[in-house]
Amino acid sequence: MLEEIQKKANYYVSRSAFVIRRLLKWLLISVGIGLIVGTISSLFGHTLVFVTELRKQYPVILWGLPLAGLLIVFLYRFFKNADDSGTNMVISSIHSSTDIPFKMAPLIFVTTVFTHLCGGSAGREGAALQLGGSIANQLGKVLKLNANDRHIIIMCGMSAGFSALFGTPMAAAIFALEVISIGIMHYSALVPSVTAAMIAHFVADALKVAPERFPVSVVPAINPVNFFKIIAFGALVGGISIVFCIMLHTAEHVYKSFFKNPYIRIAVAGCIVVILSLILQTDLYLGSGQEIIESIFHTEKTEVYTFLLKMLFTALTLGAGFKGGEIIPSFCIGAALGCVVASLLGLPVALVTACGMVGLFCGVTNCPITSLLISFELFGFDGMPYYLTTIAVSYMLSGYYGLYRSQKIMYSKTETNFVNKAAH
Repeated sequence: MLEEIQKKANYYVSRSAFVIRRLLKWLLISVGIGLIVGTISSLFGHTLVFVTELRKQYPVILWGLPLAGLLIVFLYRFFKNADDSGTNMVISSIHSSTDIPFKMAPLIFVTTVFTHLCGGSAGREGAALQLGGSIANQLGKVLKLNANDRHIIIMCGMSAGFSALFGTPMAAAIFALEVISIGIMHYSALVPSVTAAMIAHFVADALKVAPERFPVSVVPAINPVNFFKIIAFGALVGGISIVFCIMLHTAEHVYKSFFKNPYIRIAVAGCIVVILSLILQTDLYLGSGQEIIESIFHTEKTEVYTFLLKMLFTALTLGAGFKGGEIIPSFCIGAALGCVVASLLGLPVALVTACGMVGLFCGVTNCPITSLLISFELFGFDGMPYYLTTIAVSYMLSGYYGLYRSQKIMYSKTETNFVNKAAH
């Protein structure tokens, strides 16, 4: 009896010591990741703000978009990274241990700056995920981590990059865990990702990277009428998220079908974006779309077609090979859609705009928990029933579409079945 007790005591002591060592190990590593990726991502964020303001000050820079595209293709081919698939490569590295080349970090930094400087319609968070994943993967090699730990450190890097640029550390920590395999979360990366995200957030705050916050001051009581209104809106958002994903992937396919040469492809795309901007006589649809979001929250109005044109400009830009991200454009599209529909629903514009942002983000990324956390961090807790309902309906009705083709949908969205499908 005493011998059995002694064995159990030794096991618990040994197990506790192992867990504590793992905790200390990952605290040290993730703090380092947060400091490094947070600093570089903050520099990246400030650089994007600077070049965007430069383009607005000197609109003639827009004419350089085709040239910027040629330079982007040249750099990726010169550094023998022409087959780079961006965020898809980072996700694949966690699924299959595919290596992420360290050169991805400087390449995505420089080429995303070129895209924003010359007016390409692209975001920044996708680039931050690649920056963080690449840097963290390289650190994993230096530390000689095994394959499983390399997966965790890449998720740390993704969390840190997202957190530093967007100022939503809770959502950033969960996003890296949730986006890889829908229906299954790698909880072993929870403490490292949370730590890396929080440290990166502290670094970004110290370096004056302003976090995104949008006021939603009027939230009506949730009642049966409002509940079914927001269900209908969630269904609409889910459908638009499918359309956006199809547009992005179709644009890429069409470009490659008509223009086999990547230099011609991206130059033609640059010319199309420039010509469309001149025809519309506005630069509103260039860049990430942040300006549109801020305008909607301040003026509570936008044009009926704003969300459609932002979808078109983003597909034309990213489908051709310009670098950046899809997340801020997704928020912009959802915000514009919500603003237009709010009057039809008889609900406050800011509230429906916020629902549109997180609902569309959920539909294109298939990440409902992250979407809910983003809503809390961006808009506050008061509108929770509206955000949650929009997110849930959008997630269910957006099908197996997604921004990232390397993403795996492990379980059905409508049944308790294991499906193991790639997003399309």
